[in-house]
Amino acid sequence: PPPPPPFAPAKQMGVTDPLGFFDPLGFSKVGDEAGFRNLRSAEIKHGRVAMMAALGAVIQHFIQLPGFDSVPKGLGAVTTPPGTYGFVLLFLVSGFLELVLWKDDPKKEVGDYGNPLGRPGLSDDM
Repeated sequence: PPPPPPFAPAKQMGVTDPLGFFDPLGFSKVGDEAGFRNLRSAEIKHGRVAMMAALGAVIQHFIQLPGFDSVPKGLGAVTTPPGTYGFVLLFLVSGFLELVLWKDDPKKEVGDYGNPLGRPGLSDDM
């Protein structure tokens, strides 16, 4: 039998008309499935972080955690204690989740972590 065709990024899910496959800098190479999966995983994670940051930028105006009442709202919170401590804690927890818990499974689609919190009523086939 003939060998299978090489991995083609332009044939993957997400390529839509009228734009088609969009990779103007040529990061995705034909045949490099591992590199493509890594780039797609990073894209999905960055998108999720951006959505949470946008939500947090709105919510922080209305809600503050106990003990953080003296922290200024907005970006000044990062440079003022105890906001700095909260930022460091958020950074460490995010790093732990990223490096230890939320690993990509090569058998699943990129970004599919199933039901990480084990909530009832949600299937692993999301």
